[in-house]
Amino acid sequence: MLIDPIKTYTYTDYLTFDENERIEIIEGEIINMSPAPSRIHQEIITAILMELGNYIKNNNGPCKVYPAPFDVILKNNDEDLVNSKNIVQPDISVICDKSKLTDKGCTGSPDMIVEVVSPGSPRNDYIRKLNLYEKFKVKEYWIINPIKKNILVYVLTENGYDAPTSYTFNDKVNVNIYDNLEIDFNSIDL
Repeated sequence: MLIDPIKTYTYTDYLTFDENERIEIIEGEIINMSPAPSRIHQEIITAILMELGNYIKNNNGPCKVYPAPFDVILKNNDEDLVNSKNIVQPDISVICDKSKLTDKGCTGSPDMIVEVVSPGSPRNDYIRKLNLYEKFKVKEYWIINPIKKNILVYVLTENGYDAPTSYTFNDKVNVNIYDNLEIDFNSIDL
């Protein structure tokens, strides 16, 4: 589909794209997603998904964890769903309020989002999505850089995100939405 650089795109437009077209919409602008992620990217996501999923299951937790592609529609309170200008597909989404879940994905802010940086579009994760997730009050946002082998963890406060806590792939990383979960990156076999 031809993309009009002047148009402000919404969820209504998003639904007209072919499901094989990998796009996101941030503040009304179409963002083309990278081709299939690298093997390391997928291994990181799989390891984190398994840790989160096992923790939730073993603790009879109410949360659900989803990998991309999984639509997250972020909308203002006074905005109709069809007019939302922010539709993303985070690498990992953790949703604890099941009323936000639909057959299409999640409407509203997940409790936690994890993004693994793609070499071709680091600006999206470090700037655009950071600002977007802060605006829509995502409680915890991880940016994982497989090339630099580091993890930045942003935790929402009353004033937005504080400076991130920085970890390496040799560290255990606290999952702040839970009281007693940490993910040992040193144990991920990359």
